[in-house]
Amino acid sequence: MARVLYCTDSYLPQINGVSIVTAQTLLGLQRLGWSCGVIAPAYPQRLTGSARPTSAEPAVPVHSIPSVAWPPYPDLRLAWPARRAIHRRIRQFQPDLVHCATEFVIGRLALSVARELGIPCCTTYHTNFGQYASAYGVPWLRRPVERWISHMHGLADRTFTPSAVAEAELHRMGVRHTEVWGRGIDTDLFHPRHRSPAHHAALGAERAFTFLYVGRLAPEKNVSLLLAAFDRMQHHRPPGSVQLLIAGHGPDEAMLRRHAGAHVTFLGAQDRTTRLPSLYASADAFVFASTTETLGLVLLEAMASGVPVVAAAAGGVLDHVRDEATGLTFAGGDVEGCARAMDRLITDPGLRHRLATAGRAWAEQQAWYLEMVRLDASYRELISRRVAP
Repeated sequence: MARVLYCTDSYLPQINGVSIVTAQTLLGLQRLGWSCGVIAPAYPQRLTGSARPTSAEPAVPVHSIPSVAWPPYPDLRLAWPARRAIHRRIRQFQPDLVHCATEFVIGRLALSVARELGIPCCTTYHTNFGQYASAYGVPWLRRPVERWISHMHGLADRTFTPSAVAEAELHRMGVRHTEVWGRGIDTDLFHPRHRSPAHHAALGAERAFTFLYVGRLAPEKNVSLLLAAFDRMQHHRPPGSVQLLIAGHGPDEAMLRRHAGAHVTFLGAQDRTTRLPSLYASADAFVFASTTETLGLVLLEAMASGVPVVAAAAGGVLDHVRDEATGLTFAGGDVEGCARAMDRLITDPGLRHRLATAGRAWAEQQAWYLEMVRLDASYRELISRRVAP
């Protein structure tokens, strides 16, 4: 049985794109016969105590590294640079392959240790942190961050990234050993059959056209643009005829609540397996304004749920949302363009149906099982290279 050790600075119970994809991947690898382990930050009791095991959470041994809260976003943890502990755990687990899923402390140190021990090692480029620098008001950090990304991923035997756009970005930074992977979606968990009129009514939207956003409430997600576009669009509509639901939490939540106008409801974090499927499917449209995505997992989830999507035409989103074909797009940062797209979906039922049908069909082509078969083959090829005579 082949053994893979995932080393990540973000894992369950923390909920974000990295932790979700990592957990789904480990579950899929187990089903394909892999023995898996994880090195991740330790999380405080307020997160771990409220976590609910679900069928989507893999039963794998997790070695926790002491961590502290990142002040701008306390739910994110900064692991202590415990190189000796990571070295010891890698030697104990004896993996055939080390997969570093993040570029921070644990991912960086695990990559260094794996190279020292001669173990094949791959990385994942989930996030365009260079663009995050601008979103967080420190644009001068972009080039140093990109140099670090280039250096780290350049040391790996292979770097996986979930979109062609992100792969091109890595090539621009000088990283060559890349593979587009990780665009799969659970099309059974996220499915139009989960649409619930009762759920729709419980949200106070019996007669309102309902837009939905799901994700972190953080600067890089540009949720403030959605608020502005919704406010502009609803001024031309009868009072109470449209509604915007925002699911998630993050460092911008208090600010966004202060700036939200009428008919905007903040739902907080939603359980991924028991609440999100019905929430997606019960909405009338999904909206997304981030320009920093390497994938945009929530867009695929909405499309799989049979909901038409409106998104900024940037980054990995472009691999999936094609304007007038699988969704509607607007230029990044264009409040008026987003408002126009939202208005079109309200006024044109035929367009809504066409985009929802096409979005579901596209999502069905991104079956997670097929992605796992591809990853299994890629892993085994990497391992064979090192053990071949």
